[in-house]
Amino acid sequence: MGKLQDKVAIITGGASGIGAATVRLFIEEGAKVVLVDLNEEKGKAFEAELKAQNAEALFIKADITSEEEVANLFKQTVAAFGKVDVVFNNAGIGRVHPSHDLEYAEWRKTVNVDLDGVFLVAREAIREMLKSGGGSIINTASMYGWVGSPGSAAYNAAKGGVINLTRSLALEYAEKNIRVNSLCPGFIDTPIIPEESKQALAAMTPMKRLGQSEEMAKAVLFMASDDSSFMTGNSLTVDGGYTAQ
Repeated sequence: MGKLQDKVAIITGGASGIGAATVRLFIEEGAKVVLVDLNEEKGKAFEAELKAQNAEALFIKADITSEEEVANLFKQTVAAFGKVDVVFNNAGIGRVHPSHDLEYAEWRKTVNVDLDGVFLVAREAIREMLKSGGGSIINTASMYGWVGSPGSAAYNAAKGGVINLTRSLALEYAEKNIRVNSLCPGFIDTPIIPEESKQALAAMTPMKRLGQSEEMAKAVLFMASDDSSFMTGNSLTVDGGYTAQ
């Protein structure tokens, strides 16, 4: 029996990178998975691939910055699977840009997705979990929620916000059996990192390599499962030693 046997999990940003790796691992561990993404083509193709392997998987296209679409996402999940046990709140964006040239509209877009969207998904998850008696929420923050970096002011501010949002929600709902933790990845070998940057980012990491999406998925599984049953309000940093410097 898997660590998430018969659990229902929602994974945002689930069509690629860390999200997709987590979808695969959760299914291996017995979960029914709803993968959420804005990329409809990728999402539907991934859903078809998973169903061909007899997985219980459903793709839903949703914009996490829309209250209406987030609410509808949870309604569709409950209609399909009856409940929500785990939410991996993973969708996000990022761009390196000098702060003095950063347009306010770009700042707002980054914070809207990386912080406001995380709140909207978490709020809806909590509403469902209060009905069902509890659950586990994992928010994707970043090692850059702990430390600064040039050219990423909006991203870093949003991810720092996610870390403290995680703490606040964890304390608020601890007695309701809802655990809230966050993942703080380092440099991970995903499509979001340009090929020409990978060698330099690996060199900046004490372990001298990029992390893999599958390594992040294993950390998420730990926080989603009963292996971490006494853990809430924590931000788990998986960064190859970067923030230890």
